[in-house]
Order: sequence, then structure tokens, then C-alpha cells
Amino acid sequence: MVYKYDFLIIGAGVAGMSYALKIARGLAAKDAAAGAKEPQHRICMICKTSLDEANTSFAQGGVASVTNFSVDTFDKHIADTLIAGDYISDRQAVEQVVRMAPEQIRELVQWGVNFDRKENGDFDLHREGGHSEFRILHHADDTGAEIQRGLMEAVRACPYIEVKENHFAVEIITQHHLGVRVTRRSPNIQCYGAYVLNTGKSGKSGKSGAVDTYLAKCTVMCTGGCGAVYLTTSNPVIATGDGIAMVYRAKGTVADMEFVQFHPTVLHNPNETHPAYLITEAMRGYGGILKLPNGETFMEKYDERLSLAPRDIVARAIDKEMKIHGLDHVCLDVTHKNAEETRRHFPNIYQKCLSMGIDITQDYIPVRPAAHYMCGGIKVDLNGQTSIERLYALGECSCTGLHGGNRLASNSLIEAVVYAETAARHSLEHVDLYDFNERVPEWNDEGTMTNEEKVLITQSVKEVNQIMANYVGIVRSDLRLHRAWDRLDMLYEETERLFKRVKASRDICELRNMINVGYLITRWALERKECRGLHFTTDYPQHAYDKKR
Repeated sequence: MVYKYDFLIIGAGVAGMSYALKIARGLAAKDAAAGAKEPQHRICMICKTSLDEANTSFAQGGVASVTNFSVDTFDKHIADTLIAGDYISDRQAVEQVVRMAPEQIRELVQWGVNFDRKENGDFDLHREGGHSEFRILHHADDTGAEIQRGLMEAVRACPYIEVKENHFAVEIITQHHLGVRVTRRSPNIQCYGAYVLNTGKSGKSGKSGAVDTYLAKCTVMCTGGCGAVYLTTSNPVIATGDGIAMVYRAKGTVADMEFVQFHPTVLHNPNETHPAYLITEAMRGYGGILKLPNGETFMEKYDERLSLAPRDIVARAIDKEMKIHGLDHVCLDVTHKNAEETRRHFPNIYQKCLSMGIDITQDYIPVRPAAHYMCGGIKVDLNGQTSIERLYALGECSCTGLHGGNRLASNSLIEAVVYAETAARHSLEHVDLYDFNERVPEWNDEGTMTNEEKVLITQSVKEVNQIMANYVGIVRSDLRLHRAWDRLDMLYEETERLFKRVKASRDICELRNMINVGYLITRWALERKECRGLHFTTDYPQHAYDKKR
């Protein structure tokens, strides 16, 4: 079946939903000016599971923005971001996000997002590692969930937006699908939409499993991150790097894939790995102290900022201490803080730990690092445009240049909303210049069979997780990276052969994407011959991060 939409949004986190709402606002203004009584353009948002299962909802800490101008400034936020990024961020991207942030905060509030406030009505601002001022807006310790809730209500009430849950993008459509040979050097690669697998109850024959053709004038990739390629991650199991892999296969440009951020503090629980429960960095900003289980502190050996050092330094420090002492976790201590205040600021973390028999007002919290955020991704310009025409990328799947070598805490959510704004402006100006490409063929699965080899896929996913955790983790070496390359290459060949034999399914497509993303992380890590930002290699210590720089 063939569907046609002016705007096709793949993904439904803060990036996808805020972009959809901004586009709808622009279209409504156009229609009102033209005297139209019904929407004249169509927006489709597809999400691989349900609208509320996005990585956004797992973001506990908050949103970074200068709002208290009596003590904070744009220049301070810009400087903090550049320092955290190890001085390889794109300054234009940093300035754009920081300077546009307050306006986007106001819009989030207008959409119904509630941030915590003081009795006088001012925002109750937190401070996190790497920030020189208190500038983190939050909603208790579940800010992402609150943003997701507010945006979902606005999206569902919008007549311009059609949401299709349980739909999975298999590939984006380019000239390649018209029989034209496309390489990474091909000029003017264009995106005409996507092939989308219906994993729900509707399809050509009323059954799930149909791969339909979605033609679009503008396509927007908002598929989130790729933490699920690792053995332990703060991301949900659906974070398999789909958008990055699809764009790479379509010969689009990706960048900075070596910079995988490991959150230093997820709750140590072997039964919860995808996602591991996040202990927000705001807890260290609040005064939490990292300690060994015996009560000894250790951050003074690694950085003068102690427990408030940037995440990459803290994660490496914890990783080293665990290896030195043969531990499977270290601890975060907030027992010295006022118990009532702790329960009020972190109610969800308090209840989660209490369910495991840990009272954080009296007991240490067992924590360890886990894969958390991808700083690289699909390369975009200041308008969110990719190297492929008519294709935009927003949120964690994109590489704007804001984060450089390491993401400053709480910059990601505001980045998504700011780039949703610039992409919406740009695509609204250009959408009427494009037409639907009627020559696109429908998905061809002739000769394939129903996949009865799920055990192979399950085992391959486990292998990818082990490879990435053991060889492409917090500390790397050329030997480990080459071993990962060889193992991933073997899995790639096996999986591609299987993909050609069987009908498309979400599990085989996710496996392909995980292998592609694992390869990209490994390849970029091999090419960077220095320690920089989140990339730490034992083979090139002479270029190690210098905190005195």
C-alpha cells in the first residue's frame, strides 16, 4: 500500500513531537491566511512501539537553559558547553542552541510542560556536573517523562498530526530504489520517504507484517540513540540506532561516532540492563558524593572538581576503581543531606531504591557506568538538514556539533527542541517546492519466507552487546577495536544473508541496525589517534585529556 504525506516523521520523542507541533502551527497559519477550513497538508509520525515509549521519558535530570539572567549568561553556558566538549564542538551550533533556549523553554511551557518552581514563581533551578551556574530546569526527578506527557497531549489534540504506533521504518527511499547507482560521493541524493513495516494489526490484508511505501515531500529522522548495542545501558531496548543505520546505508554522512557517553551512575541491578535505572547527575549536583563500598572517597585522585567533574572523567574514574578493587559497583552517598529534602527532590529514585531494600537517606546507592548517549550521528547543518536532500535529522540520532567530544549534562533535550524549530522553519519554506516521487516501487519481498530463525537473531544481538561492552567500551585499545571489527564483520555477513532470505521483521531489522552502528562506532574510534572527550584509548596516552588546558 502507498501512503502520501507532506511531512513524514520517523520517531516520537521530544525531537519528533516538538517538530510536528511546530510544523502544525506553521501549517495552521498558512491555512488560516488562505481561508481554508480543513488542514491542507498532512503530517505523519510513526513510532516503532507506542507514543509514550521514547528515550525522552527516561531523561531524569532536566533541561539546560539560561533563565536567571541576574547571575547567569549565555557566554557562561557557551563556555561550559565548549569545555565539556573538549573544545571540538561547533561554536555556531553551540551559540544557536544556547541563545535560542529560553524561547524554546517558553514554548514547552505553553504546550503544557510543568517545570518545578519556587514559592515566588521562579524556576527551581538545579546545577549539574560541568555547569558553572544553576540553570537546569526540572520536574522532580522525571523531567523527560513530564516533557513526554505534555507533548503527547498536545500532539494527540492536533488535527494536523496523524500518529501511527507500532510502525517500524525499514529503509529510507532514495534514487537507489529507482535503479540509480548511489555512492557516498554521489551529488544530490534525495529522500522520497521510507519503507515502513506495520507491526500492528493493520496492513494490506488486515494483518501485521506488511511493508508499505510512505512517500513524503520532507522526511525527518528522530529515531533517538543507540545505547541498546551495549550490554548495559540507560536507554530502553528499542534504542537500536535505527535512524543512523538507515541514513548510513543510504550513503548519507555520519560523524563523531566514537563519542559514546557512558553515564557514570546507573543503579547496579543485574536484572535491569535495558534500561538500567538511571541515577540522575542532578543527585551529584545536589551534593551526592562518590565513594567505594567501604566509605572511602576516590574522585580527588582524578579531578579537582571531585564528584562534579564531567561525565567522561567520572565514568573512567569509576571504571578504574572497579577494576582496581575487583568491584561490580561503587556507591553514591547522599546520607549527609536532609532526608526530607532528598525525598522531595528525588521521589522516584527514593521509591525505586526502597523497592530494592535501599533507603537512600540512610544507605549508599550502588552505582556503575552504562552506555547513555551518542554525541555523534547523522551529520546536519544549523537547519537540521542532512547530506541527503529533503531529509532532516533531529535529536540524539543527529550530530549537530553541539556536543563535540562530550555532552554537557542536560543539553540534549534543549538541543532537540531548538533544532526542531530551525528545521521546521526551513522545511515549511521548502515543502511546496517538492513533489511526491510516483516512480518509487513498492517493497519487494518475493521469494522470502517467514522468519523461523529467531534464535539466531537473539544470539546475534547478545554477541553484539558483548563485543561492544568488552572491546568498544569506556577504555579502548587498537587491539580491542580490531577484534570488535572482525567479529562485527562476521555478524554482518551472516545477518545480511539471513535478511535476504526472510520477510522483514522488527527483530531482524533492529539487528542489522545494531551491527551497522557498532561498526561505525568502532571505525570512528580506530580513526581517532588520540584521547579526546569520551574517546579514551591506551595506545595514544600522549594526547590524553589535559584538565589544565
